[in-house]
Amino acid sequence: MSRPTLVAGIGNVFLGDDGFGVEAVRALSAGPLPDGVEVVDFGVRGVHLAYQLLDGYDTLVLVDATARGGAPGTLYLIEADGAGPVAPGGAVLDGHHMSPDAVLALLGTLCAGTGSTPPRRTLVIGCEPASTEEGIGLSGPVAAAVPEAVRMLLELLREPARGDGDDLPRRELRSTP
Repeated sequence: MSRPTLVAGIGNVFLGDDGFGVEAVRALSAGPLPDGVEVVDFGVRGVHLAYQLLDGYDTLVLVDATARGGAPGTLYLIEADGAGPVAPGGAVLDGHHMSPDAVLALLGTLCAGTGSTPPRRTLVIGCEPASTEEGIGLSGPVAAAVPEAVRMLLELLREPARGDGDDLPRRELRSTP
């Protein structure tokens, strides 16, 4: 039996467009999913995400607001490289303010300590935010990107799995204007 895929919506719904990941996975969960796909709204619970990944997933897809300088609502598909363990004396981990990089670093530390295996492949579906100021609700361009993000996710989840030899370093695979 192959290891499953975890789609993790992350972000803070009280900070405007930072709630993109949460809204996108809610929309994704409304329809049928391919076998072996688990979709979870983690919100700001980065530590919880790191611990859940110890259950053993082949692929992790993070869905989050991702400021990369594009127009608000632009979607990005990024393949992330694996992160190593947190260095001794490194940054203090805050369970409610962890970036995806911090989550992956914590996962590296947890895997090193438990003998677990991190996901073979980590992808990010990111959306360029218009505003991450205090407030509930997505801006118009980011809300309009949610259905396209769901289409991207479903397309990605239906792709045949890539072999271990095809792993690539962190790079942008695609973006939508």
